[in-house]
Amino acid sequence: MTTSQPLSPAPRRARTGRWARTPKAPYLFILPYLLIFLTFWAWPIVSSFLMSFKDSRLGADAPYALSNWSRLTQDEFFRTALRNTLVILVIQVPLMLSLATVLAVALNSKLLRAAGWFRFAFFAPLVVGTVAYSAVFRLLFNTDFGVVNRALTGIGLPAVDWLNQSGPAMSVIILAMTWRWTGYNAIILLAGLQGISEDVYEAASIDGATPTQQFWKITLPLLRPTLLFCMVLSVIGTLQLFTEPALITNSGPGNATMTLGTYLYQQGFRSFNFGYASAIAYTVAAIAAVFSIIQLRLFGRET
Repeated sequence: MTTSQPLSPAPRRARTGRWARTPKAPYLFILPYLLIFLTFWAWPIVSSFLMSFKDSRLGADAPYALSNWSRLTQDEFFRTALRNTLVILVIQVPLMLSLATVLAVALNSKLLRAAGWFRFAFFAPLVVGTVAYSAVFRLLFNTDFGVVNRALTGIGLPAVDWLNQSGPAMSVIILAMTWRWTGYNAIILLAGLQGISEDVYEAASIDGATPTQQFWKITLPLLRPTLLFCMVLSVIGTLQLFTEPALITNSGPGNATMTLGTYLYQQGFRSFNFGYASAIAYTVAAIAAVFSIIQLRLFGRET
């Protein structure tokens, strides 16, 4: 008499597919960050874009329309802010990057002693709070008791009303930004310089190239990717400029130093017109993207 063997369960069919073979643990580890990103970054970006199509002063039930965007084409204050921002960008960014390049070459020199101290000294302005250094510049260029005017009158030159005239006020903004950001960009360029092999300079010296020729024919071409990086960041930062004109000149005199950042602030947090402020913000972002693409196309072809 034979006894029947118990039937073993049929083998479970192996799951196939790329997702089934992918470990799930890494996704669980980054899930908290993704939730925070979606809550505090992604959703505000989408929400502000939708808000740019509404008159937020009418409440949450305001209808969607293109009034905010059409207003940009007719707003004289927006054109003034855009013009002032572009003036600062065209003057300050090339000036700052030129000084930063020269400074980086000097800091990279083998003849420089205590190079670490000099690097820290030129980087230190970035460590100072923006409010503190803006207050210092406002005091330095004060018309009545500022150190700059005292120095001018001390050598027989007339005092300048720096903060109450459009040209001098714009100059103060450009000087303040150059003082703050030149050292920062110089350190970045210094890192790029230290990535250039010494063999290239030795070969050029053997061929009879002068230091000036080495700078123009070797240093600048090989430093091109780093310069492009600094240029893109500087242009984006200038388009977002807010602190210096807001705290040093208060966007004056007569909106002479009003930038896109200060005008956005006025519309959003003084007039509480968040819909129009959102439209300005996305316009600034679009301008920054266009400038970045142009720079990458013009200067990034051989990087």
